[in-house]
Amino acid sequence: MKLTILGGGGFRVPLVYGALLTDRGEGRVTEVVLHDLDAGRLSAVARVLAEQAAGVPGAPVVTATTDLDEALRGARFVFSAIRVGGLAGRAEDERVALAEGVLGQETVGAGGIAYGLRTVPVAVDIARRVARLAPDAWVINFTNPAGLVTEAMSRHLGDRVIGICDSPVGLGRRIARVLGAKDPSEAWIDYVGLNHLGWVRGLRIAGRDELPRLLADPALLGSFEEGKLFGADWLRSLGAVPNEYLHYYYFNREAVRAYQQAEKTRGAFLRDQQAHFYEAVAEPGAKALDVWDRTRAEREATYMAENRETAGAGERDADDLSGGYEKVALALMRAIARDERTTLILNVRNRGTLSALDGEAVIEVPCLVDANGAHPVAVDPLPGHATGLVCAVKAVEREVLAAAESGSRATAVKAFALHPLVDSVNVARRLVEGYTEVHPGLAYLG
Repeated sequence: MKLTILGGGGFRVPLVYGALLTDRGEGRVTEVVLHDLDAGRLSAVARVLAEQAAGVPGAPVVTATTDLDEALRGARFVFSAIRVGGLAGRAEDERVALAEGVLGQETVGAGGIAYGLRTVPVAVDIARRVARLAPDAWVINFTNPAGLVTEAMSRHLGDRVIGICDSPVGLGRRIARVLGAKDPSEAWIDYVGLNHLGWVRGLRIAGRDELPRLLADPALLGSFEEGKLFGADWLRSLGAVPNEYLHYYYFNREAVRAYQQAEKTRGAFLRDQQAHFYEAVAEPGAKALDVWDRTRAEREATYMAENRETAGAGERDADDLSGGYEKVALALMRAIARDERTTLILNVRNRGTLSALDGEAVIEVPCLVDANGAHPVAVDPLPGHATGLVCAVKAVEREVLAAAESGSRATAVKAFALHPLVDSVNVARRLVEGYTEVHPGLAYLG
């Protein structure tokens, strides 16, 4: 079975390949094709994968190409993990936004909109090519902003594109762990929202909802990352545990100030760190896998460091440093390929799951997965405050999609201006001016 990874020169590809190496069932992936526009990055990642595969019998064969059509032909699954503009683009997204006093994070606020405006046209082109060259393929979208990009691709691929994120899974695992679950993966997580904008409203262990017990215990609430980030009082007020990315909304002033005062933004840190990684791997005699392991450990340890500092949350727990999105992707792929029915939190079309949104809106909810794809599970409505935020952000996403399709600069300004974390139409106009000046990929905005 052929798996194509778009963005195959990306730093996190070895996580996916490492998960594939552990898969020994029938119908497993036997061929991995890496596609990237940067041949040097492809070569570096291929070296890491070769060292991972050393001594592993039956390891999937890896090939690399810069030809997109060649990569797609014959694929059964396509993992889309592209980064339009690279990490240099992410650093610019942060810089332009922070200069205006608003958040420039990769998926939230002004930075997420800028990234979406660059990415959607490329993602749509990929979706059209998949529909033409590999019509039976399933696309698993890793590309951020994941919900927005998945919705853009779904307009051409329907339900054959599914977005994934490891944040809800990690959140549920942390809650289940502090509640004493012997196997956190067996807990049922009542999680609802959009990508990077969702809430755990219940967590059932052996059929019993244990979340009320968590919310009533300050010591338990203060023992895991989200409890430290948001504080026990705020979580009890919400009656739910938010995705960590909601820290940017609930504590926006503090987050923006922390990012403005940081020595480097997250994007600039990763830009420099990964540049060093690719240079180090290219050195003669370099042990590529060792270099990658060290770089990954540093990357994970510094994740959302500014937010944790603002909240006084301290260092990340060791159990939270192992990532997880590759495990979600592999479980999703196996469920479809082998009809191994499972339940996963995924980004899929709404189909009436949340009554406040239309059927085509991509949301993030628990889904039953089988050979026919991912099917959202019926959920209770969100409370008013969450519904309002979800509807506001979905409206912004729709304006981003409209701007990407029409090339309208005015629509792009509208997308920025309507976001809850952008506080002025004039700021929105300056953001569009700033981003179009630094990003050639936004030249289409007339």
